[in-house]
Amino acid sequence: MAGGTLRDYWHWVGSDLLSNTQRGLLAEYLVAKALGAADGVREEWAAVDVVCPDGTTVEVKSSAYVQGWHQKKLSRPSFRIAPTCGWDKTTGTYEVTVKRQADVYVFALLAHRDRATVNPRDLSHWQFYVARASALPKQDTIGLRPLQAISGEPVAYEGLAEAVGNAALEQG
Repeated sequence: MAGGTLRDYWHWVGSDLLSNTQRGLLAEYLVAKALGAADGVREEWAAVDVVCPDGTTVEVKSSAYVQGWHQKKLSRPSFRIAPTCGWDKTTGTYEVTVKRQADVYVFALLAHRDRATVNPRDLSHWQFYVARASALPKQDTIGLRPLQAISGEPVAYEGLAEAVGNAALEQG
């Protein structure tokens, strides 16, 4: 591999866990692990981020106060919730209907606010908000306060599976 190893490549391409892309992928992985759905390999173009063992579909959205670039002030967390056309890998086409693809949304906030000590690998630095898709407003983005009004208090990593299960039952 051009004088390097696969591990060298992974280090080069994915080590900045504060970057939007890598933080989002880490959030998907954390949620998948919590839900017992991290077997196999992540599917890049899947219509949803996580499929639970019971079939519940989950979309994971990530935001943070501290970003990977220089900031004059902390970022204001917001999450993209716009409906989409799902990708069908068996046909190689997008679905015609624009909708929210998942049953449940998990909003993963890297909530730690100190750049010097922020560590995306530390689960205590994260807050998770869980909402059923039907509870989300018909808009493209949602801020933290409106999200909290819908989902309530954040859930610890250890409580994610139960919270997603409860939201799926409510979605019913």
